[in-house]
Amino acid sequence: MSKDKMKVLISSRSFGKVNSVAVDILKKAGLEPILNPYGKKLSEEEILKFIDDEVVGIIAGTEDITKNVITRANSLKVISRYGVGLDNIDLEAAKQKGVLVYNTPDTPAIAVAELTLSLMLNLLKKISKLDRNIRNGNWKAEMGNLLTGKSVGIVGLGRIGKKLVELLKPFNVKLFACDIKPDKSFISKYKISLVSLDELLVKSDIVTLHLPSTEQTSGIIREKEISKMKKNSILINTARGNLIDEKLVYTALKEGKIAGAAIDAFEEEPYKGKLIELDNVILTPHIGTATNETRLEMEIEASNKLISGLKELNVI
Repeated sequence: MSKDKMKVLISSRSFGKVNSVAVDILKKAGLEPILNPYGKKLSEEEILKFIDDEVVGIIAGTEDITKNVITRANSLKVISRYGVGLDNIDLEAAKQKGVLVYNTPDTPAIAVAELTLSLMLNLLKKISKLDRNIRNGNWKAEMGNLLTGKSVGIVGLGRIGKKLVELLKPFNVKLFACDIKPDKSFISKYKISLVSLDELLVKSDIVTLHLPSTEQTSGIIREKEISKMKKNSILINTARGNLIDEKLVYTALKEGKIAGAAIDAFEEEPYKGKLIELDNVILTPHIGTATNETRLEMEIEASNKLISGLKELNVI
């Protein structure tokens, strides 16, 4: 492979849409960026169309970087995940091939936390529902609820969960959290009650999920868990689609077992399931990190990490 023929496949559909700063960083490092031309999440087959012996790096979004992709990319040295979760990358295949894998864990936290807070307020005030009513010619006020004074249960107190705690401070909420590796100094500082998942579900008016996708977390909210929640509670998932059973959430909302839900991540995207029928659920198209400021910072960080990895391996 010639030194002047080194490509970086950017499989993420949104990369470079804010501006060209990150793309220019790659070019200045002597790399040729190959952008996603489809404007959608790429399938494995579509990714493979761009794989050749000149691809030394991949900047990945949420699309699957499978064993097949990693194996077929003969010159691949670095994968830089444009985001937090690494569950869409076959880490074992990358390790076996000696491919370095990076992510951008810190940058997205504030954007996802802000989205979570906005969804809480939207559900409690019924903003989206009332907006639809007016557009449909129905001018009728409905009673909402305050966020102030509520009990909020945070499942997963990592970077995003902590940012959410900071944003919630002015609302004088009672905080519950469950986490497998709790930061005890943070918990003490913000007067958070560290409890089991069962206790959190029983006591919380709002349950919000901030977990990675693993074998242990997949399906963490199912029928048994929903049955423990208050009937006037709301469930928010801005993390990973497989944390909840969407069909069971639909049934719970339909039958009044919980009062509302907001979901930003789905098992299959684009989402076309039955939740779209309900007024007491807010659905957003996986926009947790979709702010101009956040995306630009993530793009720059992902590009710089990819370049650092290639330098470490003496590729550039």
